[in-house]
Amino acid sequence: MTAVAAEAPAVIRGLSAEDYHADRASISSTGLRKLLNPGCPAQFKYDLDNPTAPKREFDLGHAAHLLVLGEGPELEVIDYPDWKKVAARELRDTAYAEGKTPLLTKDHEQVQEMAAAIRQHPVAGPLFAPGSGTAEQSIFWTDPQTGVRCRCRPDYLKQLPGLTLCVDYKTCRDASPDAVSKAIRDHGYHQQDAFYSDGIEAAGLAPDGVRFVFVFQQKTAPYLITVRELDQQSRDIGRAKNERALRIYADCVATDTWPDWTGPVTEIPQISLPTWAAITEAEEYLQ
Repeated sequence: MTAVAAEAPAVIRGLSAEDYHADRASISSTGLRKLLNPGCPAQFKYDLDNPTAPKREFDLGHAAHLLVLGEGPELEVIDYPDWKKVAARELRDTAYAEGKTPLLTKDHEQVQEMAAAIRQHPVAGPLFAPGSGTAEQSIFWTDPQTGVRCRCRPDYLKQLPGLTLCVDYKTCRDASPDAVSKAIRDHGYHQQDAFYSDGIEAAGLAPDGVRFVFVFQQKTAPYLITVRELDQQSRDIGRAKNERALRIYADCVATDTWPDWTGPVTEIPQISLPTWAAITEAEEYLQ
């Protein structure tokens, strides 16, 4: 696996999600995030060489994306109350083999209600208005600092006069603003924001800049929605993390060395309690 020399940006419509994710000549936002703590290059490389099957708990989210965005794997509704019966599981496995997303009848009804809630929302509805943008187009570009080939796949890209909007749709257990803020930190979504924005601009799709908008929706009734843009400091932090991850990736590719969290050392490093625990326990026991 080698970093690709500078190539022209490319925007591809109609590229399947499977082909997009299988591309080994470029790195995605998800890959970059895996290189940084709590991940590490060794785990990233192992996962790259040993891909796992998609997790079934993501099926509902994939189905919701299809109904909201109009793009994604075809749905196969399985008319059973659960997966306990052998016949239901056989139908499910057949759907997977055919590249479809299997859903129980009750789950299909749920994602339909979720999509309806999006359409009725005063902010999210217009953002995903049919025909107002392009869903799931694949963008490839070369990072000018490292020569690493990058890729992103915006959920919904709206090119308006003097404005380009990148709208990212996420389903979640809790869409309250506090939970959304924590999810952004925990999952590195501020890195995704900066990475996608840079890719969209590199591809010439945003001559006046990009506004990246998150749409979070709860997976339980009444399917509440929170729409937010990141503040500039959070985006700057995300971009700085991306820059470090790109340097790490470029070095790993150049040397074909994929270190763990410690890297090569001659002495055993020390480790300490988490900062908050050290302060609390020092106040209690070291006075």
